[in-house]
Amino acid sequence: MLNMAEGIARLGALAESPVVATLADAFAAAGHDLAIVGGPVRDALLGRPTNDLDFTTDARPDDILRIVKPISTAQWDIGRAFGTIGAKVAGEQVEVTTYRADSYDGVTRKPTVEFGDTLEDDLVRRDFTVNAMALRVPGRTLIDPTGGVEDLVARRLRTPADPAVSFGDDPLRMLRAARFSSQLGFEVDPATVQAVADLRETLAIVSPERIQGELVRLLQTDDPVRGIRLLVETGLIGEFLPEVPALRLEVDEHHHHKDVYEHSLTVLRQAIDLEHARHPDAAPDVPLRLAALLHDIGKPATRRLEPNGGVTFYHHDIKGARLARKRLQALRFDSDTTAVVTRLIELHLRFFGYAEGTWTDSAVRRYVRDAGDELERLHILTRADVTTRNARKAGRLARAYDDIERRIAELSAREELDAMRPELDGNRIQAVLGIGPGREVGEAYRFLLDLRLDEGIVGQDEAERRLREWWAARG
Repeated sequence: MLNMAEGIARLGALAESPVVATLADAFAAAGHDLAIVGGPVRDALLGRPTNDLDFTTDARPDDILRIVKPISTAQWDIGRAFGTIGAKVAGEQVEVTTYRADSYDGVTRKPTVEFGDTLEDDLVRRDFTVNAMALRVPGRTLIDPTGGVEDLVARRLRTPADPAVSFGDDPLRMLRAARFSSQLGFEVDPATVQAVADLRETLAIVSPERIQGELVRLLQTDDPVRGIRLLVETGLIGEFLPEVPALRLEVDEHHHHKDVYEHSLTVLRQAIDLEHARHPDAAPDVPLRLAALLHDIGKPATRRLEPNGGVTFYHHDIKGARLARKRLQALRFDSDTTAVVTRLIELHLRFFGYAEGTWTDSAVRRYVRDAGDELERLHILTRADVTTRNARKAGRLARAYDDIERRIAELSAREELDAMRPELDGNRIQAVLGIGPGREVGEAYRFLLDLRLDEGIVGQDEAERRLREWWAARG
């Protein structure tokens, strides 16, 4: 629960920090207002860490630059057209922006940039009331024209103006509602939720790169499921990731199977828990979280209702990987992220064959080879994919995965699985067979790799003997 006395004390400490005090004194001496605005004020009141500091002022960009130059070690004006000047003050990077009074045409997200004259008018045009508070410095006056403090206390997200107007101005704010809901653990005001549902199609004017950025920020939160539910319930996610709501498969009374949508959300949560347990200090693993959310998106297209009342999803792993690749490319994800996510989806069912019987060492080696650099992520995804309420079955699967990880560790220690290569390289293959570069060298290499996977390390002499036998058998 929000403790206002403690929050105000934290704001006071923020105002006393060297960077804030230095800037505040400089702007006051120049006869201009200055205020800390947005996220830092919200987070200080909530007792959350404050990172990047954003300031707003009545000074115009040229004046901002003139004021900060003597007190900073570097300045940048890439955002000058939008009223923003960046600087490094007291060792910290800050941005100072002129009050804004922008207008939008409803056709694009790009506003007609207009500078404003008052702090209050600047705050009213922001996305949510909890981000529309400011702390005037050096006087330390909290400015809250839209009820942000009350919404912090109520743990509520609400737009400062009519949500239809706010989202009409900038549809990306609808995605931010989902992200902040997850990030802060807040409920979204019903009128705001309705506006998202009503205006979801306006997201079409937002670039794929911007949508991707908000999706990534949502997945980086500790509980992205809260935000994903909002996106699904309002229909907004259907505008950029329709495969997720499609997981809500209809089930008739004769064919029973898991709710794939709820299962996927559970897998996402369990993957995040395992991620934190294994790597508590690491940054959020967005490719892993994407794979957890999307791992079953091939099921709707592959679902078959059997006469005996069963349901099958044959090859949904392959279908899902293809769908994920297409969707991630449309959202302009980089090629590395796309490759990791699709590979994890392709492989996410492989382990269940191990749980149903004993794999040979050869099968374990091939599992490691196919996973490659994504083996650790595959471990997490596969464990997270167990959502059964049957304690006996869950225990059996957990023991099976403990066993495969043990065997991988043993084989790695003995056979250097991380360097899964034949014992002869291309040059040695050519020397042993007396051939030059060409297709035959690649075929020989693949033969030796299969030998390595099937039997482990056999030694160079034995590898050469087997290679000669293979070559002779080819005629």
